[in-house]
Amino acid sequence: MAGTPIDDVTALEAVLGEPMEFVRAKVVSSLNEAMQDFIRKSPLVFVSTIDENGDPDISPKGDPAGFVEIGDDTSLLIPERPGNRLTFGFRNILRNGRIGLIFLVPGQRETLRVKGRASLHNDPDIAARMLVNGKPALLHTRVEVTECFFHCGKALIRSHLWQPDQWPSETRSIAARGFASMMPLDDASVEQTEALLDQSYRDELY
Repeated sequence: MAGTPIDDVTALEAVLGEPMEFVRAKVVSSLNEAMQDFIRKSPLVFVSTIDENGDPDISPKGDPAGFVEIGDDTSLLIPERPGNRLTFGFRNILRNGRIGLIFLVPGQRETLRVKGRASLHNDPDIAARMLVNGKPALLHTRVEVTECFFHCGKALIRSHLWQPDQWPSETRSIAARGFASMMPLDDASVEQTEALLDQSYRDELY
């Protein structure tokens, strides 16, 4: 059974309570120094966009720490690298420009949440500045920040994300098994898919 539905704010707050005033106050409209420092130390950001049906898409972007540049106006510049070319998020940005970001820093329990308006740019000078392994960025996403705040670390603490002794011992690619399921599923097809993924990661990372 699904239980009693929660279908309005009053019902929601009856279960979870209301946030304290100092928690509301942490939500601001521009990046402060601590937030900028966090971004400079972050090697990974999750990017959320909205498609034409109002449904969300989310994609991870990662590079050496500090890969997301902070402009003089505290806009954010996110480089794009070779990927699967589905471009769901980019198509969404072209349609409506709404974007949400979550930055992670290894060892930090808190995350940084950012909302804003995004646009796509193909600037050779900026692409060259975003050089990694001798390869420039393919393009970059510019984000004009409209809302940002640090999110408490409870989720990362509960997940044991930064505790290697709590990580599963499984090392074979679960995704390879998923991709291989489109073929007759046996050990040989999974191993072949893993080998193709490894080759892509080795030869097409930048």
